[in-house]
Amino acid sequence: MKLRWRLTLFYTTLLALVLSIIGFAVVHNLRFVLESNAREQLKTTYLNISREGLRHLKSDNTDLTLPVSTDLLTAVDVIPNVTPENFRALPWSTVQALKQPYYVSSNLQPDTPRRANQAPFALTREDFERLKTEPLYILKRASVLRSTSTDKRVPVIMLIGFFPLDRETDATIFDGQVQPSTGILYMAFDLSPTYDVIRLLQPIVLLISIVGVILAGVFAYLLAGRALRPLKFVRDAAESISEKTLRRRVPEPPTGDEVQDLARALNSMLDRLENSFEAQRRFTSDASHELRTPVTAISGHAGYLLRRTNPSAQQSESLTIIKSEADRLSKLIASLLELARSDSGVNPLRRERMLSLIFLDDISRELRPVAQASGAEIRTGGENVEFAADSDKLRQVMINLVSNALKAGAKDVMLSSTKEGSELLLRVADDGPGIPPEHLARLFDRFYRVEESRSRDVGGSGLGLAITKSIVDAHDGIIWIESAVGEGTIVYVKLPIVRVSEELAEEVA
Repeated sequence: MKLRWRLTLFYTTLLALVLSIIGFAVVHNLRFVLESNAREQLKTTYLNISREGLRHLKSDNTDLTLPVSTDLLTAVDVIPNVTPENFRALPWSTVQALKQPYYVSSNLQPDTPRRANQAPFALTREDFERLKTEPLYILKRASVLRSTSTDKRVPVIMLIGFFPLDRETDATIFDGQVQPSTGILYMAFDLSPTYDVIRLLQPIVLLISIVGVILAGVFAYLLAGRALRPLKFVRDAAESISEKTLRRRVPEPPTGDEVQDLARALNSMLDRLENSFEAQRRFTSDASHELRTPVTAISGHAGYLLRRTNPSAQQSESLTIIKSEADRLSKLIASLLELARSDSGVNPLRRERMLSLIFLDDISRELRPVAQASGAEIRTGGENVEFAADSDKLRQVMINLVSNALKAGAKDVMLSSTKEGSELLLRVADDGPGIPPEHLARLFDRFYRVEESRSRDVGGSGLGLAITKSIVDAHDGIIWIESAVGEGTIVYVKLPIVRVSEELAEEVA
């Protein structure tokens, strides 16, 4: 995955995580605040009732009013003739026997009633035990009741507390007498509106988060592309630099960041590489020039002694070896000089009009005696394509390829040419022993030889294919080799079809 996509994915995922946390926190905090407000309203109402008491309370369970908000669901149980102090000391069974229910807002019932007439607000033993220890009231967690009118589930928060009924204004009348008693108050806050708000908010938060993530992904992709664009320019420039174009430099974007530092470091590295290549080229060229004269002198004197003197058989053999090795060194020096000129770019091409099939026939005729001496055959075929190239250098390429095939032991060498669009494809195929695949990638390296099929005994220096590639590169072409052990070798040379100008064509004609 490209860096641009990785950055986009990283920042989008990070934002999605942050938005999810924020959304969860908003919904959770809103729910907490609303439920806290409900609890505070329950507490405030309870304190008001504790101060004011009941305004009217009759034994027929009618005409009961409480100073409470209309959005609270309330009910009262009365324990007559029991003060709050005594209430705490009563056993649970006595409380169950004494309490008398008086309902207010009794349009609710338990969600799963155990009996048909069960009150929606009932004091459980657990609640009773807690009331003994709590100073005034207890708050129960949100539970669910069922509405008798709509048969819908109603989530509520409930408060259970007790308060004294010991004043005449409370009108707690039993048998015509004012009797101090204890009231057990049940209040429930309907959380349905609260949860409706939360349910309405959740898809809005989700939609905002999704839109935010999408927009963030788009902007992150665009910003990453803008930030990485200078790096792409640096990469493209670096890829265009080769051993032939070491003088090129990577553009330094004025960004003032790591990309500019990278471009500056690459240019510094290219300076060092260019200096190293130039020193190597000068050394090769100077050494070759210095070696050419003494090697030529050695070869000349050895030939003179062989021709003009009467050496013994042993002396003649030694002189022959000296001359042969001197000649081989002369060829090696010539190859090194040619590579040095190619590296320095001072070996220009002299293009001329050529016909591919006629050119291959000339190569075949020139090398046929060498092939026949080794029992091999050279054949030609294909299309006769008109193109422009340096005939001497291209001849050197083809002779080198055919000579390599013959030296490897091929008995049948096929030279062919075809036109592929605007390019000419030259093909040299042989039935030799083939080349192991591990050697194919390095065949065009200088001084590299495949010992099994390119023995030193045949006089190879390991520079022939390097020179061949340099000539093909100078023609803006490409060369590659396909081979398999036991199946022969095919060398492809693909050149652009360049046509000479009319004046040059007339001059050649």
